[in-house]
Amino acid sequence: MRAGFVGLGTVLNVLTVLVGALLGMWVGHRLPERTRSVVTDCLGLTTLLVAGLSCVSVTDPALSRAVGSGVPVLVVLGSLLVGSITGSLLRIEERLEGLAGALQARLARGRPTHAADEHDGPDGAGGAAGAGEAHAARERFIEGWLTASLLFCVGPLTILGSLSDGLGRGIDQLTLKAVLDGFAALAFASSFGLGVLLSAVSVAVVQGGLTVVGVLLGSILPDAHIAALTATGGLMLVGIGFRLLRIREVPVGNMLPALVVAPLLTQLLVALR
Repeated sequence: MRAGFVGLGTVLNVLTVLVGALLGMWVGHRLPERTRSVVTDCLGLTTLLVAGLSCVSVTDPALSRAVGSGVPVLVVLGSLLVGSITGSLLRIEERLEGLAGALQARLARGRPTHAADEHDGPDGAGGAAGAGEAHAARERFIEGWLTASLLFCVGPLTILGSLSDGLGRGIDQLTLKAVLDGFAALAFASSFGLGVLLSAVSVAVVQGGLTVVGVLLGSILPDAHIAALTATGGLMLVGIGFRLLRIREVPVGNMLPALVVAPLLTQLLVALR
């Protein structure tokens, strides 16, 4: 789906997070497990559809002319292999998964101990209760914002979708992510409240920045290089679809360097011809 303007995918994503968070704060309880499961299955199947549309770029005539007939598939394969090996050695997937836990642990260590909590008298107990409630509310707000921001902004679909939008390749991936984030915001806001609403700002900043990067790449990369990047990203989306459908936990995070390798490998083959 072509965007009416660059950045429309991010705008849509921000809106779904806002709507999901507001609904979550209003409803006040999580969706039933059976509902979340069937929604995830639908999104997984749709992800495979979007992945297939992206993978078609491997047949782009510009790519075939640049590297030779029959070579585009090898370009994608080489990009994924080199990128995945690099990402695995750098433990990108493991680092991304541990980022939220590390930040939350640091936040927990930074929680102050209130002296008023040690008082046993009625006045001391009342003051401690008031301070404790205010502190708990503040911590809940911070944790909600932090957790939701990491979930919405740290992931392959964020990078793939934003770059695709900036490159003018459509907002299908960000539309899919927007639906995912909307349901996640609903669930999180029912527990964490207002902090999840603020995560929409994080989405706007991170995805907006990546979209600008996509625009800059689109102005300097030839069509062949963009086609190689898009096809490689399409196969990574297949991995995300498998994860959503609970078929296999493909370490897509470790494959992220392939997005850099794809245009570089294409340029190398062009130079060698």
